[in-house]
Amino acid sequence: MKLKLVPLVLAGAALLPGCFEEKAKEAAPATPAVSKEDAVASVNGTYISKKTLETLEKEISERSQGQTFPKEQLLEELIQRELLIQQALQKQLDKSPEVIERMATVRNSLLSQAALQDYLKANPVTDEEIKAEYDSKMANMGSEYKARHILVKTEDEAKKLIAELDKGGNFNELAKKHSIDPMGSEGGDLGWFTADRMVPPFSEAVVALENGKYSKQPVQTQFGWHVILREDSRALTPPPLDAVKEQIRPMLQRQKAQAMIESLRKNAKIEVMLPPTPPKPEEAQPAAPAESQAATPGEQPATAPAEQAAPAPSEPAAPAAETKPAEPAAAK
Repeated sequence: MKLKLVPLVLAGAALLPGCFEEKAKEAAPATPAVSKEDAVASVNGTYISKKTLETLEKEISERSQGQTFPKEQLLEELIQRELLIQQALQKQLDKSPEVIERMATVRNSLLSQAALQDYLKANPVTDEEIKAEYDSKMANMGSEYKARHILVKTEDEAKKLIAELDKGGNFNELAKKHSIDPMGSEGGDLGWFTADRMVPPFSEAVVALENGKYSKQPVQTQFGWHVILREDSRALTPPPLDAVKEQIRPMLQRQKAQAMIESLRKNAKIEVMLPPTPPKPEEAQPAAPAESQAATPGEQPATAPAEQAAPAPSEPAAPAAETKPAEPAAAK
């Protein structure tokens, strides 16, 4: 597949991830000169180095999951970039306060990333740390459950539904007719989930039920009142360590990086002058977020009353900060 060349002014960082990095280098007070022997092209007498081409090739490969492009196409993009840079310098756009501020921001971002990379290089995540994290998560895997629920606004409504079930009512049909949850149209089906994926009152009720039984008392959460049917349960079989090793590693790297930042913060003198943002009048307060938990190999968000959602249960957003290991197979 041939990469279509697009002018950088339109393609931006999507095509050339190194664009901002090169601008930062241009802003540096001492840019190494490129000799003709080290050059792969010249634009109005300005040489583009082989190292610059190799750096761009590496950056694109890393950001496109190993996909590679012909060197000639990448070089053409560097030539287009150099033409635009020369045009900007001719118009003295490098003197623009906005451009100077943006270049300084990029430079500072690169420096902060370099500091983290340097720390992680000196303090790499070891196989022993990965194994310890794996063992800790596997020890707490427990079981997962398959359940349905009917969500209503009041306790009285929930009690009436329980009375209907006691008379032989069909749970699925009642859910379709009365549930205010988005999954009501599916008979309240929540699929398979682990207890920690639900708000505590809901998960506690599910765990306490037997397979094939429904709650005899309404269960209250911040979303309303639930009638719960536990359909099935099964023990989780952990995946092999090798299958999730490289998914645990970045999580531990982030933990190490955060610990490093906290250490710097502890020994720094920080003064915040930004005044607090006043709350907006009559603004609805969001539901309390779920307690932060490290991902367990095999966890899969269920469509259920997750604590982050409102006003009705919905699939919880995966945690932006962690990469979740693959889902384990259930023990049969």
